[in-house]
Amino acid sequence: MTKVRHTRLSGLEPLVITPELLFINVGERTNVTGSAKFKKLIKEDRFDEAVEVARQQVANGAQILDVNMDEGMIDSEKAMVRFLTLIASEPDIARIPVMVDSSKWSVIEAGLKCLQGKGVVNSISMKEGEDAFIEQARTVLRYGAAAVVMAFDEQGQADTAERKVEICTRAYRILTEQVGFPPEDIIFDPNIFAIATGMEEHNNYAVDFIEAARIIRKTLPHCHISGGVSNVSFSFRGNEVVRQAIHSVFLYHAIRAGMDMGIVNAGAMPIYDELDPELREHVEDVVLNRRPDATERLLTLAERYKGSKGKAKAEDLSWREKPVRARLSHALVHGIDQYVVEDTEEARQQAERPLDVIEGPLMDGMNVVGDLFGAGKMFLPQVVKSARVMKKAVAYLLPFIEAEKERTGDTGKSNGKIIMATVKGDVHDIGKNIVGVVLACNNFDVVDLGVMVPAQKILDTAKAENADIIGVSGLITPSLEEMGNVAREMQRQGFTIPLLIGGATTSRAHTALKIDPHYKSPTVWVKDASRAVGVAQSLISRELRDAFVAANDSDYAEIRERHRNRGGAKRLVPLDKARAQRFDGGWDDYAPPAPNTTGLTVFDDYPLQALVETIDWTPFFQAWELAGKFPAILEDEVVGQSANELYRDARAMLERIVSEKWLTAKAVFGIWPARSAGDDVIVDVALPGAEAPTTFNFLRQQVDKPVERPDFCLADFIAPEGSGRQDWIGAFAVTAGIGIEEHIDRFRADHDDYNVILLKALADRLAEALAEHLHMRVRREFWGYAADEALDNEALIAEKYRGIRPAPGYPACPEHSEKRKLFALLDAERNAGMELTEGFAMLPTAAVSGYYFSHPKSQYFVVGRVSKEQVADYARRKGVELQQAERWLASNLDYDPE
Repeated sequence: MTKVRHTRLSGLEPLVITPELLFINVGERTNVTGSAKFKKLIKEDRFDEAVEVARQQVANGAQILDVNMDEGMIDSEKAMVRFLTLIASEPDIARIPVMVDSSKWSVIEAGLKCLQGKGVVNSISMKEGEDAFIEQARTVLRYGAAAVVMAFDEQGQADTAERKVEICTRAYRILTEQVGFPPEDIIFDPNIFAIATGMEEHNNYAVDFIEAARIIRKTLPHCHISGGVSNVSFSFRGNEVVRQAIHSVFLYHAIRAGMDMGIVNAGAMPIYDELDPELREHVEDVVLNRRPDATERLLTLAERYKGSKGKAKAEDLSWREKPVRARLSHALVHGIDQYVVEDTEEARQQAERPLDVIEGPLMDGMNVVGDLFGAGKMFLPQVVKSARVMKKAVAYLLPFIEAEKERTGDTGKSNGKIIMATVKGDVHDIGKNIVGVVLACNNFDVVDLGVMVPAQKILDTAKAENADIIGVSGLITPSLEEMGNVAREMQRQGFTIPLLIGGATTSRAHTALKIDPHYKSPTVWVKDASRAVGVAQSLISRELRDAFVAANDSDYAEIRERHRNRGGAKRLVPLDKARAQRFDGGWDDYAPPAPNTTGLTVFDDYPLQALVETIDWTPFFQAWELAGKFPAILEDEVVGQSANELYRDARAMLERIVSEKWLTAKAVFGIWPARSAGDDVIVDVALPGAEAPTTFNFLRQQVDKPVERPDFCLADFIAPEGSGRQDWIGAFAVTAGIGIEEHIDRFRADHDDYNVILLKALADRLAEALAEHLHMRVRREFWGYAADEALDNEALIAEKYRGIRPAPGYPACPEHSEKRKLFALLDAERNAGMELTEGFAMLPTAAVSGYYFSHPKSQYFVVGRVSKEQVADYARRKGVELQQAERWLASNLDYDPE
């Protein structure tokens, strides 16, 4: 029996190519030969925008990123190095492997030197003979990369199936027997050529590729088959509807034959079964070369689709004429809940048991959704809409199922049961809710315990429910400590089921260093909703679990080793030296501006309408895992359609929020006389019940920098005591979440997760908009140091104004407990209806709080790693035990008490 060998690639994260992955999407839009937009950005030296193209490719499902800079007017080698260097510093892009793509060997070598993990070379071939081929293969092997091998030899490119198989077989023998190349790292590209060109000899090109793929996969063990899919439709350029239909039909047949990888724009790919039947038939005739007049017939039909890209379509209800199983599947895939109750009842009437409707047509539809989402062909907003349809169908069936259960005791099948919770002290759940929806879409039984859940309740529920997996989430850094506590308790109480870690502040490194060591059973970090299903399925599956856990453990061990050896890479300077290199505020020449208003100012009902135009929409789309900057994302060729649909829904709900007063916004801010003393800021106002002035304690960078670059602390932006300068500090707390619960409850009662998440995301955006709008008014009116400021919303989002508003828990002041003083000074509970949890999370969740600094050179910065010496000093200044300060800061990966 042939031993199974899986291809292992990596960026910052591993990609193990197993048969269960079915097809690997290679993102094509970072290729100057395949994307006119990307080529224009590179030629115009707009590399920052080019990086965003890569980010969108990753967000939209690309599992490998193809990078090609081959263009006559571009210095390909220089551009390749610059671009790969830029994306290497973007963790959300660098997490996936890179395919270095060029026809110039010097460009490929330059690219290989920039890769952080194990990438792919595209490509090598025998076009210059065996000696050059062997030399290039050995170089690829030395760099530890996989290789795309073109079906190209001394006689030219292979066009027939026989030639493709002959060249690939010869290359395979040379690579495996002479070079020692791992067969699983060989990716054959048997050449996808354009069909329907009008030349008879081209008519069989797609069939030749498909047949060659079938033979190669059968006769050459462990290899893969790839290709540039857009080539096949080249003769229809300008007619995107027909081109994408050709891609869909070609891939449908090629994947079944053994093609398991491809350079493809997955986001623009229509679903094979959803193609117009007439178009699909005509395209299939061309792809499979089924009739001599296939090209002419498709050309005639194609005229009907010319110029149709982007046009609004009239509602097509033809799907309502299909059998009920097909109607339910269509409704799920397209997120249409209008008819789901009547269709579910019709299906129930036809089924032997009501449970059969769930396990049959509903799960069939959700399997399609899961496959499309996993392949990057559906996006998160669409998946959540699909879940809404599923939940409404299940809710309708539930009474019938319960009655059936009472008679038979049959509970039906499930992929597994997962307990999910936001940990104690934290109230944020948008991300957790999205993950729960996606898991439920894939037939996992999800028990969501909500927010602020103590560790023991999580574990007790897991026992009572006989759960297969526990998943914990959190947004604020104190939640990281609580996740570690959950892990310790699971170990102490003898649990062996996997623990999933998720949330915005979590990371693979933190999980490896601070959580995994406390629990001997699998502890797995889940980056986002798109990873959740694959992780859960791997942990549940008997066949996949051992290999998955071993790879995860190996990854964590490598992280811990790197952490132990990081030594001089980020050397800390002594605290005294960092303080000596503090930022100089120029106090001899600079007089801080006196505010027009001091003390507290309260807004009991801030007008929502005033906030609408101040909304920063980019993070809204990020919450739905759609990458791109607003408004450009609405025109994006990959996610534009999905982004537009989401934006329309959001604007419609926003209009109701404002006009029907769904939410109430409250705000309070204060400006007080203040002075700095070392790394502290002393505010000349006492906390309730105290007589002494209030002191805010801040942390200082300890980075080894050149002498001309300061080690910042927020206290540096306030005039020191003894300077002879009077200065002031501000603080604020705002919320736009009052009144949200009744609407959340209303949507949940209607099984409408989509609108639950939409409302929470909009409330968050309104809270941020209120913080921005209030800061603008403080600068112009209440403090008045920028009375003439006239910035549009784009400039406000880009922070082009003077002054900063850092928030506790963020990089310049990463320790959350200072919120207690801030809330007490503002009397935020009485003045803004806000309170803090024991973990310093704010309620309502749609809330922002922070400080105001007016110094013209004040800036945001990252405190980063700090020494034990500084933590001890910080504990002394705060008047708390060292152990308490260590717990607060140990949640931050950059503090290591060892």
